[in-house]
Amino acid sequence: MVHEAHENGVEPTGAGSHILLIEDDETLAGLLARVLRNEGYHVELLDRADELPPAAKLMKFDVVLSDIHLAGGTSGHDVLKQVRATTDKIPVILMTAFADIEGAMSAVSQGAYDYLPKPIEPTELKRMVGEAVARRKIAGSAAPVIDAREQHASDAQIVGSAPSMINVYKTVAQVAPTTATVLIIGESGTGKELVARAIHAKSPRAAKPFVAVNCAALPESILESELFGHERGAFTGATGVKRGLFEEANGGTLFLDEIGEISPKMQVQLLRVLQEGEIRRVGASEAIKVDVRVVAATNRDLKNEVAAGRFREDVYFRLQVVTVKVPALRERKGDIGLLVRHFAQKHAERLGRPNPRVAPEVLEALDGYDFPGNVRELSHIVERAMLLAREGVVTANDLPQEVTRAFQTTAASGGAALADDWPTLAVLERRYIDRVLSRTGGNKTRAAEVLGIDRRTLNRMFARERAAAAGVNGDADVESELARIEAEDGPMSVKSTS
Repeated sequence: MVHEAHENGVEPTGAGSHILLIEDDETLAGLLARVLRNEGYHVELLDRADELPPAAKLMKFDVVLSDIHLAGGTSGHDVLKQVRATTDKIPVILMTAFADIEGAMSAVSQGAYDYLPKPIEPTELKRMVGEAVARRKIAGSAAPVIDAREQHASDAQIVGSAPSMINVYKTVAQVAPTTATVLIIGESGTGKELVARAIHAKSPRAAKPFVAVNCAALPESILESELFGHERGAFTGATGVKRGLFEEANGGTLFLDEIGEISPKMQVQLLRVLQEGEIRRVGASEAIKVDVRVVAATNRDLKNEVAAGRFREDVYFRLQVVTVKVPALRERKGDIGLLVRHFAQKHAERLGRPNPRVAPEVLEALDGYDFPGNVRELSHIVERAMLLAREGVVTANDLPQEVTRAFQTTAASGGAALADDWPTLAVLERRYIDRVLSRTGGNKTRAAEVLGIDRRTLNRMFARERAAAAGVNGDADVESELARIEAEDGPMSVKSTS
């Protein structure tokens, strides 16, 4: 049943606009509604997809905001399908606590306006809803609907839920169905090829070849032959005709890694392919038409390379039709836990071993390391630790010295060791919790994940401590303190598990 969330705010931003909010967590629904109501929006609430109003009433809403996991076995994808069956003019924003590339791709490919990860920041919620309402009113339509296709995503294993990674997912979702050339930028080891594979896997070319070449690994003469092929007798040793990688990738995608390393001569030849869609084998007189989508990657700043005269400006502009920036691991350390679990499972399958348990101290140590080799380095660290681990448990002793050295230095700068003064177990527990909170920047959700408990359990521990300090220890007193702590956390710090 639909029920109105009565307004009590005076902010004019959303005046006259109607929001349909679908969320089965009553606490979170109330908090989200309050934020939107304070902006002047009229908000109506539902908790399941099969209670959507009929088409005539649905059309009064300017935005539909829905969680993905809903009551009654329904989902935000059901909401999206039902809204789209009625109209393509209402923006639908999907929310989820489990942000990943599959969710982003599914949401965007089915016509969602955007994809909002939890925990939800009030400013981001207001910005996204405000933008959607403005687009609805000015343009008269939501984001274009892209027909859903059968997807081939086995190679697109990008892991992470940090805001910077959500931006990567959304850009991939938007650009993959097109034919646009894409430039992927990021430090070595950040996973640029995985992004390229994701673009290919989510594109209409998914059933065709994905061909990758590292341009920095080959000298100019060999790279030219590899990319464009050669005719018999074109040079000493050319005893037959060789098809180049552009021909091998015909109909599919060619990934040019480390594109910033190619020579001026190769830049000219690449420009011809990008402009004319044709190549000429070494030693050949005739050009060959090719249908290839080019995705390039570099760890260099190509703007600086152009300014320095080392990279052609016309090639640069042809490559960067769309640019995807892959963040360094040190810029998204909140993803370390997810990545460790991902790599542990991946290496366990490859090595034929059971998935190991990871001690909390491992994540704490990794969090204090800068990862110059980025995600690739983390993968190697996890594999090494698994090989050295005993009894199926990875501890800090199984990590490389450079990681533990950084951890020990950080710990030393933060004060005495946890147990130097022989504290009680309760005091030791609290010190460890404080250290984990410090390392997660005060993020209770991340801290609870490191500690192996849920956020409410962590808050209950604080509630017991407060009750004891006040000289009361009854269950009712603890529950009262728990309610106060959760209220102090603020509306958007509530994290639904849906």
